Amino acid sequence: MMVVWRKANNPPKPPGEPGSVGHVGETNMLRRLYLRFQHILHELGKFGVVGAIAYLVDTGIYTLLLLLGMETLFAKVIATAIAASLAFLGNRFWTWRHRPRSSLTKEYLLYFGLNAAGLGIQLGVLGITHYGLGSVWPIFTTVLADLIFGQILGNAIATVFRFWAYRRFVFVARVTAHAEATR
Repeated sequence: MMVVWRKANNPPKPPGEPGSVGHVGETNMLRRLYLRFQHILHELGKFGVVGAIAYLVDTGIYTLLLLLGMETLFAKVIATAIAASLAFLGNRFWTWRHRPRSSLTKEYLLYFGLNAAGLGIQLGVLGITHYGLGSVWPIFTTVLADLIFGQILGNAIATVFRFWAYRRFVFVARVTAHAEATR
């Protein structure tokens, strides 16, 4: 049990008054912020779920290929291509399903072009650590180091790029007359 002590001349403020717990003005401000950014928060959440599933698939395939002795960069390309196909389906038919569709082939090719740029980011990080740092410190050539730098660091950087690029170029929002007039 918790006891709260108050001074006799400092009574609690009634609800709704500035400074009270749960002040209405603060609630309204938070609600307005949420409503203003609701669409992007929902897209980020869905993108995160799709990305987490694709990440697990990518990591599983990449780890398996490394353990089978495949070269690290080639293994990363194969694992990413498979996971990206899965992510495309999730993003097209769930994350951005409310957006207008162009040709599925056009979206897929554009998606994969941008995904190739994201893969380039990951391969750059992996190449620097595995081959650059690995030539000096052999610990950077281990399967664990490849997983850390390829799957965590490289993927984190590439994911920020991918969210921006997919939202901007692949799954484009409708432009309203008002938005067009304010450009």
